[in-house]
Amino acid sequence: FLEMLSNPMLIPVQGTLNVVMNQNVTLSCHSDSGSPPVRYTLFKCGQKVSTLNMPDLTPGLFNLTINSASDVGEYKCKAENNNSSGGKYSNSLNFTLIEPISKPVLSSPTSQAKKGQNVTLFCLSENGSLPISYIFFKGKKSISPPVKMQKREAAVIFLFINSPGDFGTYKCRAENSFCNNTKYSNSFNFTLEEERSHSQPMIISLGLILLLLVIGFALAIPFFIIPSYKASE
Repeated sequence: FLEMLSNPMLIPVQGTLNVVMNQNVTLSCHSDSGSPPVRYTLFKCGQKVSTLNMPDLTPGLFNLTINSASDVGEYKCKAENNNSSGGKYSNSLNFTLIEPISKPVLSSPTSQAKKGQNVTLFCLSENGSLPISYIFFKGKKSISPPVKMQKREAAVIFLFINSPGDFGTYKCRAENSFCNNTKYSNSFNFTLEEERSHSQPMIISLGLILLLLVIGFALAIPFFIIPSYKASE
């Protein structure tokens, strides 16, 4: 007698539901018990996509290409044999379209700093699927744990400039669930802010006083020297 098919399982052969545009994917539809032959039908959003006739209980493999956002799903498959009344339906699957990240930008509100100052660095990738994880580096050494951002916002790190080595070079790294898509930022260095000497205002004041004295002496010459000269005559 013919045995009724079990509910099929629909799974991605590549092991993940994360996909990128123009990617080829394969979905496996499989009933592990029941009498063959088996007819598998794949549906996307309730619309028939393709049908496969299998002579035994081997899985039916459906090859797809993700060409647009509408290709992410929802997918289901149906298994039928000669003893099926309406067939058995599988679980549903939806792909997640992943966008690669762009090169992050490392920036700061100030490019100058002095010893003993607190400074801030921001790291942001303008494009790429969320969440995005950021790590900050000084030279080749990591100076922060991964900072995972669920929104399109910059990761932030606060630093204290305590020695000449703290002025740079800084970088940050960004990555998301897109495979092999780690990007590093531009380099960033703080420059030493020139501190004004406390003696500068005093020197300027003394210079002005000296200049006034010279001008005053020059103006006084006609009043003192010329009368004295006339008196001697």
